[in-house]
Formats: sequence, C-alpha cells, structure tokens
Amino acid sequence: MGRTIAAVVEPRAQNKRTYLEGERYIITWAIGHLVGLAEPDQYDPKYKRWNAADLPIIPDRFKLWPNARTKDQLKMIGELAKRCGRLVNACDAGREGQLIFHLIRQYLKLMQPTDRLWISDLTPETIRRGFDGLRSDTEYDDLTRAARARSEADWLVGMNASRAFTIRHKALLSVGRVQTPVLALLYDRHREITAFNSETFFIVQASFDQLDFDYKGVWQGDRITKREEAEKLAAKVKDKPGKIVSYDVNESKEYPYRLHDLTLLQREANGRYGYPAKKTLDIAQALYEKHKAITYPRTSSNYVTEENIPVMGSVLQMLKGTAYADLANGADRSRVHKGNRAVCNPAKVEDHHAILPTPKKPGTLGAEEQHIYDMIVRRFLSHYYPPAVYNNHVVITEVEGEQFRTRAKEQLDIGWRIVLDNGDRNAPKGKSSKGGKKADDASPAGDDGDDDMMETDKPFAVNADLPVHCKHAEAVEKETKPPKPYTEGTLLKAMESAGKAIEDEELRDAMKQTGLGTPATRAATIERLKQVGYIQSAGKRLDITTKGCTAIELIRGAGVELLASPEMTGRWEQRLHQISKGEASDEQFIAKVKQFAELIVDKVKLQQPAAASLFEEPESAGRGKGAAKGRGRAAKPSARTSGGTAERSGGSRSRVSVKTAGAASSGTADAMPFGGASSTAGNGRGAKRAPSVGGADAAIRAAAATRGADRAWNGSGAGETGSGSAHTPSGAAAAGGAAASRVTVASAVERAGGKQATLEQPAVRGAIAACPRPGCGGQLVEGKRGYGCLRFREGCNFVIWKEQQGKTVTAAMAKALAQKGETRKSTVKLANGSSISGKWRLTDPATGAIMFQAES
Repeated sequence: MGRTIAAVVEPRAQNKRTYLEGERYIITWAIGHLVGLAEPDQYDPKYKRWNAADLPIIPDRFKLWPNARTKDQLKMIGELAKRCGRLVNACDAGREGQLIFHLIRQYLKLMQPTDRLWISDLTPETIRRGFDGLRSDTEYDDLTRAARARSEADWLVGMNASRAFTIRHKALLSVGRVQTPVLALLYDRHREITAFNSETFFIVQASFDQLDFDYKGVWQGDRITKREEAEKLAAKVKDKPGKIVSYDVNESKEYPYRLHDLTLLQREANGRYGYPAKKTLDIAQALYEKHKAITYPRTSSNYVTEENIPVMGSVLQMLKGTAYADLANGADRSRVHKGNRAVCNPAKVEDHHAILPTPKKPGTLGAEEQHIYDMIVRRFLSHYYPPAVYNNHVVITEVEGEQFRTRAKEQLDIGWRIVLDNGDRNAPKGKSSKGGKKADDASPAGDDGDDDMMETDKPFAVNADLPVHCKHAEAVEKETKPPKPYTEGTLLKAMESAGKAIEDEELRDAMKQTGLGTPATRAATIERLKQVGYIQSAGKRLDITTKGCTAIELIRGAGVELLASPEMTGRWEQRLHQISKGEASDEQFIAKVKQFAELIVDKVKLQQPAAASLFEEPESAGRGKGAAKGRGRAAKPSARTSGGTAERSGGSRSRVSVKTAGAASSGTADAMPFGGASSTAGNGRGAKRAPSVGGADAAIRAAAATRGADRAWNGSGAGETGSGSAHTPSGAAAAGGAAASRVTVASAVERAGGKQATLEQPAVRGAIAACPRPGCGGQLVEGKRGYGCLRFREGCNFVIWKEQQGKTVTAAMAKALAQKGETRKSTVKLANGSSISGKWRLTDPATGAIMFQAES
C-alpha cells in the first residue's frame, strides 16, 4: 500500500526498505497493530499468576505496549517523524484505522499536526483525489474516541471474564463480546438438532396430461401419516379423468442481487467453493492491495454514492477488453445512474461503498483469486441488465373430488441472469414479488423448493376449459427434517442478522447496522472459536464441541447470560455509534463497562465449580510432543446416538495458552459486552445438564391433558417436539501448557488454592428458569407449543403457552415471567389494527396463566 501511494504522490521516491522517501513525503507503514493495550502483568507482576483474589483488574489509566515482533518498525516511525513537520494518517478508512494510528501517535508522543487520507480503493485517481482533499484528523476525533472506547472496554470485560471463568472452573474458557454470542448461536442450533424428533408422512403426487402437455401436481389436504391412506388415495385417482378448477397466472420481475459487501462475498464463496470466511477475506485483500483489481473489501455497504457512478462507467469500459467483453458489450449503461436506489444510495454508505472492480485490469490471477474476482465482476455487470421476467402459474386440478396443486415459474426473459455462470443462468431461484425487487440473497442459490414447484424456461401451457387425464399417481414417503447445521456461510448470515432476536426495537435497529461483529472481524471470530476448541469444521459444516457446549452453559448458569446474547453487542454498538457521532460520552461508557466487569467477577465467584469430567482430556487422545510447549490436543470427534439422533462430540485440536484466553488484545474487536448491572440478573447456579430428548415435550403434553390444552390453543396445534438437549458434555479438550513466559492452567488453579469439585445438584441443560409454582422446585424447558415443568410426573401442571392473543411468547419472555412475574414493555396489535403498549404478567403461578396489561 505504501508503494502504491508513493507511486502517485512521490513517483521518484527512493526505497529505503522500511520506508520510501521522496522530495515532499516520507511514506512508511504500520504492520497491523504496532501498539496495543498492555497485558495485566505489565501493570503488576502479580497478575502473571491467575488468582481470583486479584479480580477484577481495572486500571486507572491504560498503558500502551509495543508489539515485540514489530518494535523495529515502530522505532523507525518515531525516527522518521522527527524529520517531519506534518503527519498524514493513511490507515484504513474506519474505526480500527483510527485506533492503529492514534495508539502509535500516543506511544511515540508525536505532536505534529495531522491530516487524514480517507479513500476506499487504491487506484491512482482515487489516491490523487484523496490527497487533494485531505482533511484535518481532528475532524475524526469522535471516531477516534469510539475506537479507544471499544478497545478499552473489550480489554476490561474480556480479561476479567476469561480469567474469572478459567480460574473458577479450572479449564481455559475464553469469553468474548462477539465470540460468545456467536458460540451461543451454534449451541442453540445444536440443541434444536439433537432434540429433534423426525416424523414420517406421505404426499400423493399425480401426473397429468392435456393434449400434448404434461405437468405434475401434489394432493391438497391434511398431512397423511399412514402409508395405506396415501396409497388408497393414489389408487383412487390413477388413470381417471379430471378437470382444472382454478388457474391463475401472474407476472413477476426478479432484480439483480445487491452489490457485494464483505459478508455477502464470504457467504457466496463459502456456498459456491467451500472457502472459509477468512480465506475469502485474504483473497479479497490480495485483490485489493496486490492486484489493485477491486475496491476496499472490508465494507458493510451494498451501495455506492453518486461519485462512484462515473468510475463504474470506466470499469465497464475496461471490461470490454477482457474475457468479459461479450457481457460488457451487452450491458445497458443507462441502467446505473444516481436515481437507481438499488445501486446508488448514499444514505446507506458510511465508511466505504460496496465492493466493486476497479478500472485496472487485474493481470494474472491465481485460480482462487480468479474465483473471487469473477463473482465480484459478474455481480457488478448484473446491474447493467434488465430484470428477469417470469410468469407464475398456479393450477388446481380436480380428480374424483380430490384436488392437486401445481405451481410453475416460467421464465419469459432471462434478463440479468445472462451474466451468471452457465450452471446458474437458466435456473430461476429464490423469491420474487410482482414488479418488485429480488430478495437479497448471498448468491443465486435459493431454497430447496416445494414438491409442487416447477421451474422452466419453456412455455407452460394448460387450458382451463379442457379436460385433463391423470396418467399416474403415487404415494411418496417424506420425513420432517431438523434445522440444518451451520456452515460458515449460514453462520455469517446469522451473525449479520442476529439483532432480529432482540425484542427491544431501539436495540434491534442498532443491530441492523452491525449484527454480531463487523464484516472485517467476523472471519476472525469464527477462526478464534476454532482455535480455542469451541467449534470444529466437518466439511462445510461447523460443529460445536463439548467444550463449546460447556462454556455456554457455564456462562448462562453464572447469571451473566447476557454475555451470550446479541443484546449485549446491540447495546455496545449502539453506544459506540453514538460516541462516534459525538452524541454520547466515552467516559460514561467506560465507567459502565467497569461496573459490568466487576459484576461478572462477583457472579462467577458464586458459581459452583464445574465437574472435572466436563474438561477432561480423554487418554486416547494422548499427548503430542507439542504438549510441553503449551499445545493441548483434544480427542478426535466421536459419534454416539441419543434419542435416535446421531450426536458428534469431542474437541478440535487447539493451540491455546492462558495468555490468549482473554481474547482481549487491543487489535481484536471481540473481548466482551456492554451492559448495566440491572440487565444481568442470575441465579448463581452451576452448569446445566441435559434432560432426555422429549422431556419438555412430555411435560407439556401432560400439562395440556390436565388443563385442557385445546381450549388454550383454540383447537390449533398438533404433536409437540421437545427442544431440551440430549447432549451430555464429556471429553472436552483441556488446555495445557508450560511455556516459560506463560502460566499454565494447572498452576493457575493451584495458586488460586482450588481443588477439583463436582456439581452437587446440577441444573437441567436447556432449562430456562426455575418453575414458579409454589413448592414445586422443578425447572421449565421449552417445547414446541409452550414452556412446561419437568416435574409433570409429580403433578406439576405449570405451562406458559407460546401463542397468546396472536403474540408468540419467546423463551426470554417466558424466563422473565417465571423469574420476575412480568416481561419488558412490548406492543400488541388489536383486531381493529391499532396498537397498545404494556407488559405480559404471570397471573397464576400455579398454572402458568398470563395476561397482557396495558399501560395506564
């Protein structure tokens, strides 16, 4: 990047290896974070020993510490600065770029006035324009304060939480503001899958012909669970005449997918090529820095500004001289303009615009670089083409009084899909609305589709006035499927939209802008979860390990479950955004975080130490010779059956040390959450264990039978499926290590004076709260239709039903009702369309009856 900038502002600059010197400018560089926040033992040597009595660690003033591996470059910057009267901050245009520069400036005590270069790509035109429009760095002071606040708050909570949990449970437990909620997503999905009870059902599929046209339809009626019934129905209609009783045709238009931000690019690359998120980021970074072929990749925007439109025209012209010539020549330049809000939307561009090709030809690319570049170019070109047009056909065919539905999506005009690879070009996927825009998918891959959906680029022709003949009919066995395990692509999507699970509207709006982490840090978060042994890759699938399950249960069980919730990151990012805009105080934010760090430590100290078996390393795993260097090796994953569902357990290989447990080096955006004491009520109990699969289901069925569930549900609902996890932690990887400069987990335990302890009365894994029924002492777990008590066999009939006056009671709401007797304020829509605000309240602790009470 330094050479690229120098080629524009100092083309005759001399290369001095660690810097470039021209007539007016000296150009040098940071290599990542040259300076970070000091480790605890750099404040006081006593912190080398991980001792519960020393927590919380809250510095009065944060110290800075140079990165030992890059000290020479830091020294060089200091020497060069003495020769200069002015500085230019040319780090990445964003919050972390401000932090990198200003920590260096503070550590070296550089007092020169400073300008800010703020650019989104490294083309000569952009660099020249950026230097012509340099602004004072003081204009970005609010952003700098937000960056510092993020870094210091991450340190405070990450260092204290990771040490507190590690010391208390005598095993390395890394806790992070972003990584822990992401791990919770994987844990909750794991619970859903292991608790899922598959059900077999049958559909009846018929084939019809009318004149020379054939089509298929699926029988419309209640779900059939018996093969005999399905086969009887198929025999009834086979080889019988029929008629079309309904035929509707609607035209729809499907518009191009949004321009890439980093997350969309990573999701598409994972789905198409199986690339991990970090690999895609590394490739994109090389296309940006080395080849100058794309714009800045670490962006969260899918749009451009008006200033980008002429540059996009230059890119289109450049592509006419490449392998994309046919597509570029067929493009309609007039479609991309400042009035096209699907492309140009300045209000949705903050630090950087969407990822685009640059006007520079990329030259020779490696195969993987070509894959990523190709996706970006094709997405770019698609916006110069018209929408794809379809006729959507819905046919209802009746035979012997039985009705069959046929849905067909007939492609009329391929439109922008001409730019896709051949494999995707003629396959209209995904949802579209009549005259509306395409749903914003990561890639052309859509849903699996329904049994009666037919997609074709050939004419679909039936005549509603003519008879039809049922040529064939058969019973097809189907099976309900559990949620799919996360892949890196689907996990990235979940991280991006995690705010949807938050009830508070203001927080949800904040999360819309951020999700969990930022596009630039999400890949690193996934990699860190792998490194600490919480998750492992199995092909494209991501599996949570036993250690990962235990970590979430301990965090939730300690009464600081907010650490595992997107709500914390929502509050955190909301406040940081306000600080960056000058609308909030960074000092007040840090004061709150200090209170929260103290609260975490206090809560964890009250928690029962986890059983040693939760972290034991199986003997079969053995110890490699790297063990003496602090490298713990976990057991290979093993599979066992529980409730008929295969379950994968065990830890991934991890190379970790206590020093890295805090996840809080100043260079990471992932070392814990922001919240107040009032938001972290807990019960102080230890780790939760699992009920048998279907435990919640049985509890709710029993309570429903006792209390007249049909009345409560107005006759709706069928069989429930319990969601209590059947996973029992065992064989997790324990962290080891004895490097001279790093304390081992074992010695930390000894110095804390602790002995191995086991849980006396473990809570049930998957339990959301204690049962509020007087004298019960049981625990509530979630079923498909409600939240019931596991002590139903002893006569407890407590159930909070999920469906209440058109509102779905979430697990968080049920927990609040059980623990506090009321939920947070929410809004309910009335039948007349108006809304009222109020709270749900538990009106009968014996049965679980609740009601909505409006505010007076």
